[in-house]
Amino acid sequence: MVQDVTLGKTGITVNKNGFGALPVQRVEKPAAAALMRRAYERGINFFDTARSYTDSEEKLGEALKGISRENFYIATKTPAQTGEDFWKDLETSLEKLQMDYIDIYQFHNPSFCPKPGDGTGLYEAMLEAKEQGKIRFIGITNHRISVAMEAIESGLYDTLQFPFSYLSSDNDKEVMEACTKAGMGFIAMKAMSGGLIRSGRVSFAFMAQFPQVLPIWGIQREAELDEFLGCMENPPEMTEEILKEIEQDKKELAGEFCRGCGYCQPCPVGIEIFMCARMSLLLRRAVTEEYFKPYWQERMTKIEECLHCGKCKSKCPYGLDTPALLQRNYQDYREVLEGKIL
Repeated sequence: MVQDVTLGKTGITVNKNGFGALPVQRVEKPAAAALMRRAYERGINFFDTARSYTDSEEKLGEALKGISRENFYIATKTPAQTGEDFWKDLETSLEKLQMDYIDIYQFHNPSFCPKPGDGTGLYEAMLEAKEQGKIRFIGITNHRISVAMEAIESGLYDTLQFPFSYLSSDNDKEVMEACTKAGMGFIAMKAMSGGLIRSGRVSFAFMAQFPQVLPIWGIQREAELDEFLGCMENPPEMTEEILKEIEQDKKELAGEFCRGCGYCQPCPVGIEIFMCARMSLLLRRAVTEEYFKPYWQERMTKIEECLHCGKCKSKCPYGLDTPALLQRNYQDYREVLEGKIL
């Protein structure tokens, strides 16, 4: 069973369990820092965050303060659209992380593939930052197959971060394979498909089949961390039982469903699309009374205010008809809620 993964031609070799620090935005700073510190102490040495993840970088910097910089690897991201904003983001990230350099600096889900001479100055800024020693490798993250493939074919990038799980389509898998063939490091985001995959053990066994893939697990609770630490200590094998669970999940989640990436936000009327558009699945796959409390009833009712402006639909990297998906989820939610009340 592969326990380490090397990210393409970078030579970066890390434990085959990356810590995705997006969810720690929702955790108080002391608890978040303690969680990430514990992950490091138990063998996880790759941490992924972003300038767009509010205070995630600050919490990560606190967690790893005092540890020799050579003992862990940091990947963060910039959503900058201009060279000027790139430098602002980079300096802010270095300050918040309390570090002198970033191992992999990534363009954060751009709608195009930044290249030299494209007029934005973005790629040129990456090269200059590398020359200054502020970053070691250049990466890109994306949810769009076309942009991901263009980045691979360009030969300009050291790593690609792209959604990959056992729910991925054949086209998604082709992106991973093309990335590997090009000698690029492949970082798998959405390894739990935005929370729709319930078993870390099953996902861990699936990812173990791909020695070149580094999954980053979005973690915000000790129980979540413990599940992956347990898999590290006692790696699950791809058994018939696990295969059956994977096939069942594929069957249940066939067709259109929201991955919870959040790129459709913000909504003009404040609908929490990335949660409300997949409420039907959450009700059936994460059985909890929490979704029927006033907090979520209020948020689901907000769907009634949808303007059908199409902004969310135009920004969805998966091409979903988001307004229609919201309406279907709201109708289903009301039926389930009324059934519980009756």
